[in-house]
Formats: sequence, C-alpha cells, structure tokens
Amino acid sequence: MVNLGSVGNGRTRLGRVGFDKFLILITAEVSADVDTYQGRLVLRGISASMRMEPEDLLQLTGIVANLGHNEASEWSPPRPHPLVEMMPGVGDLRPIVTPYLPPTPIGGSVSMARPREIIRLQDGGTLDLEAGVVTRTIGGRTFTMFGFNGQYPGPLIRVPEDATVTVNVINQLDLPTAIHWHGIRLDNRYDGVPGVTQNAIQPGDSFQYRIHFPDAGLYWYHPHHREDIQQDLGLYGNMRVDSTDPAYYGPANYEETLMLDDLLTTADGLSLLPYGKERATHALMGRFGNLLLVNGEPGYRLTVKRGAVVRFFLTNVSNTRTFNLSFGNAAIKLVASDVGKFEHETWVDSVVIAPAERYIVDVRFPEAGSIQIVNSVQGIDHVFGNFFPEPMTLGEIVVSESWAIPDHATSFDALRVHGDVVADIDRYRSDFDRPVDRRLLLTLAVQGLPYPLETLLNLDSSFFNPVEWSGTMPRMNWVTTGDQVEWVLRDEDTGRENLDIDWSFRMGDRVKIRLRNDRTAIHAMQHPIHLHGQRFLVLSQDGLENNNLVWKDTMLLPVGSTADILLDVSNPGRWMLHCHIAEHLESGMKLVFDVSP
Repeated sequence: MVNLGSVGNGRTRLGRVGFDKFLILITAEVSADVDTYQGRLVLRGISASMRMEPEDLLQLTGIVANLGHNEASEWSPPRPHPLVEMMPGVGDLRPIVTPYLPPTPIGGSVSMARPREIIRLQDGGTLDLEAGVVTRTIGGRTFTMFGFNGQYPGPLIRVPEDATVTVNVINQLDLPTAIHWHGIRLDNRYDGVPGVTQNAIQPGDSFQYRIHFPDAGLYWYHPHHREDIQQDLGLYGNMRVDSTDPAYYGPANYEETLMLDDLLTTADGLSLLPYGKERATHALMGRFGNLLLVNGEPGYRLTVKRGAVVRFFLTNVSNTRTFNLSFGNAAIKLVASDVGKFEHETWVDSVVIAPAERYIVDVRFPEAGSIQIVNSVQGIDHVFGNFFPEPMTLGEIVVSESWAIPDHATSFDALRVHGDVVADIDRYRSDFDRPVDRRLLLTLAVQGLPYPLETLLNLDSSFFNPVEWSGTMPRMNWVTTGDQVEWVLRDEDTGRENLDIDWSFRMGDRVKIRLRNDRTAIHAMQHPIHLHGQRFLVLSQDGLENNNLVWKDTMLLPVGSTADILLDVSNPGRWMLHCHIAEHLESGMKLVFDVSP
C-alpha cells in the first residue's frame, strides 16, 4: 500500500512503476495515518496494458474450433509466433482477396539489385528515377522484388538546403504508382498523392516532379499508391538536405544513413508471403516481417576505430513495426528528428522510431570489441497476459584497437543548445496555451469478420501493449482486409470521419490539434500520424509538457494516449493527414485538409 497522505488540488506522482499489469485502488480514509485501507473505495485504475472485462466473457468450445473461411489453396500462411499459441479456429482462415507477388516481365530477364548509390544534385539538377522489378538474395533465398534504378534501397539523394531539383519518375511496374517526397514542404502539385495532387502514373508512363528543399535534415521518398505492396517490396530511398551551415551538426568521425525495414516470408521461408491484390491484407495490425533489414540487408556490419563518434541518420521504412534501437551500452546523443534539430541535445538509452519517422543520433564507441545493434522490445500473449522480452539483433559495430583521429570525445560529451531552433520556436510559444482548435479520435470499426475471428479478438484484447512491438498473432492479423476493418479518424466536434472531414485553413494559421487514441477499440493499435506538406510541434502528451521541442511531420501515438500538436500552416494546397502504418492507410485512416493562400 502507498499512502498518498492528505489529498488537495493538484497531482501526486508515484514515480516509475515496474510492472506490466497492475490495479490501482484509491480509498477515502478518516485519517491519513493508516496501514491498511478501511474507508470507502472512491477510485480505481488499471495499467495501460489491461482492459476490464466482464466475468462472464464468452469462452470458445471445441465445437467452433475447426470452422474455416475462404479455403484458398494458393495462399501460403505466415509462420506462427514461436512463443504464442495459435487461437482455436484460426488455422483454416484465409484472406478474401487474391494473392499477389511481382510477376517476371514478359520477354525480359530481371537483374539482380545492386547496393544503392549516392547521387549529389545541385540546384537545378535532374535525376531519372525508374521503378522496376529486381531480384534480391536475402538470407540465402532469392526473391522477386521492386527497386528504384535497379538499387535496393533507392539512390541516396544529397542536395543543398534551398535547392530545387527535377526528378523524372518512370513506372516499369505492373501497378500504377506515384512518389511522395516525405517531409518536404514542397509545391503541392508534386506531393505525389493520387486522387489529391495528381493522377497515378500508369505502367509504362512517367511523371515529372519539381522539388524544392527549404529545410535541412533527413527525408525519404516512397510510393503513395498501394504502398503496402510497393514500399514493402523495396521502393524507398533517403534524401539528405545539407545545411548551408557547416557546423549545423557537431563533429563526427563517420556518418551512416540507415533505412530500417522488415520482410515477411512464408512459413517455410522459401517465398515472400503474398500481398492482397484487390485490397491489403494485415489490415488489423499491419504487416510485421520476420526478417529485419538495414539498407535492404540482414546482418548490418560497420567497422570503426576506437573512440569514434558515428552519426546515424535513421529512417523507419517498415509497414508497421516500431523499432527501439540501442547500441550495447554506448551513449546515444539525440540530435535531430523529422524536420530539423531538437532545441537541445539530450542523452537517451535507446531510440524509439515509428514507421516514417527519422532520427539523427550521435554514438561514441570508446572500447574496442563488437557492439550489437539491438531492437529491444516486448512481446505479448494478449489472451493470457504473458509479457516476454523479444530482443532482435539488426547488426553489429566492430570497434578496432586503433584510435580514431581526430578525437571528438570532448565535443561529444557536451550537450549543445541549438539557439537557431529555440529562436524559431520562440515565435510560436504564445500559441502553446491556446484552446484546442480541432479534435481527432483514432479508432476502429469492424464488420463481416469471419467467424470466430471477432469473438477471438475480444478475447485477444484482454491484455495489450500501448505499442504493439511485434506480430504475436500473425494468422488472425493476416486474414483481415479493408473490407472487414476500417481504421477511423473521427472529428470529435462534427462526428465526420476520414475523407468526409472537411478542414480548411489559411496560410499563416497556427492550429492546435488534439489527437486521442481510443483504447476501447476491439484491437487498439498505436498510430504514427503523418501530415503532408507542413510541420508541427508536439506540445504535450498525456498532460505532460514537452520540454525539448523539434519540428515533426510524423508522430507516434500509443494506445490510450492523447497528444496536443501545434500545426504551422505554411504551405498552400490540398494535403493529406493519415496513419503511416501502410495497411491502416489502405483501410481508410486518412483525411484531406485544404490550405488557402
């Protein structure tokens, strides 16, 4: 029992609680000087991982255990999770869509993808970018996939800040496509969203994008048409916009640009698990892969000298997986995120990076040896409430005995305050405490789920993580499509949902938006929310003020969490706001807002 003492107005902080599951019962006592509770129960609460359920929750019997749906021999199911037992009645279920994998071009051979190239463009430069079919050998298996210019990932494009370049995109796929330049505050005509800013590029056709880069930082490009297929198969690449200030970041001995991904194979590992042709599969949780990739390869390896400071430019390009990266016991300095630097540098133990987010971190390696890059996450058996560690190694840093020259230890140990960022954000601080202008609820609607999946999902949601770190229910997730699962953005003031929402703003507006993630949904999920063409600040989360601001275009909202963001409306046009879990986007979780000059 924790004695809270006399209760007045304000808050009582209990500090860090080291339990995954707990109940909080608060009683009203005549005196604060008691050892056991005697008074009336006045409040109760539960951990974020639990949902209260009635005692008579329906239990399945063996009668329904073998019911199936949509027998389809062409589907090869995903492998079950090794630590979580498959629920009864799920083994025979199949998605109600046609399986799709990339076809081999008629009359032509497919070349093996080669490592990405670095393309340096100056103001006025031009690049041809061809989306086509490639083959990839991963983990000893050869797969037919997609690539830009025959590379995997696509070319790393380096441009100076304030440059304007032209990119000619040629579509050599069997699918329509369009390319989104993620995080760039560019001309709306070139944002790359079919049905909003352009028509999709049909197979054999091309489209010319003219891209202006106003902000230094790390960005990326990817399809915005069936990205659950095209992005997952390898159509992605980074853009690094170099500041005109040579001391924009602190000194480093090495720079590494890493794209974090995963890939899903069939249970036997011989093939990629097919995608849904008409609609996305994995609509519930998104497509978790079973192979972790860095720059398209498993087992990333970097050799550095002792004492070296390595600057990592990190981008999460996976469909749904949120990473939690650590570099052994090496100190990690958080420097920048989506659209620039933090107000001040800070030390972190690990870096949590949701789909589409970017982080720039400095890491120093003072000791010789091998350092593992680990995704340190927690799996969960939703039904039985078993939480278990699920560390996954992405690669290693090999530190040699010889010392790095020059030695940046002194500058690394100092945490810089970024005065230019503080001054920029100072112009917006008067709006931090303004009333909320818009309210969005993130929730879920289901219909027509195959029996007994909906009942199983009710069981499966008895316990959950605020962040679903891994795919511990692969079969149940796999069979769901957008016909059965609709992820919803709901305007809490008007009741309108998704594309029926009609927000309009003017250039120069500062809009405070409250995002609330519904924890009562049948299978609530975290959502990385992305806004096109603009930038925003995360002011607070769950009532706690953010004391180290950074301009963002994507933020992670865990289950049950509420965040207030301040949108800097600086770019005219029609723009999309959506969840960046690819299958959630394909299942409806998007809206379009208009910005007038």
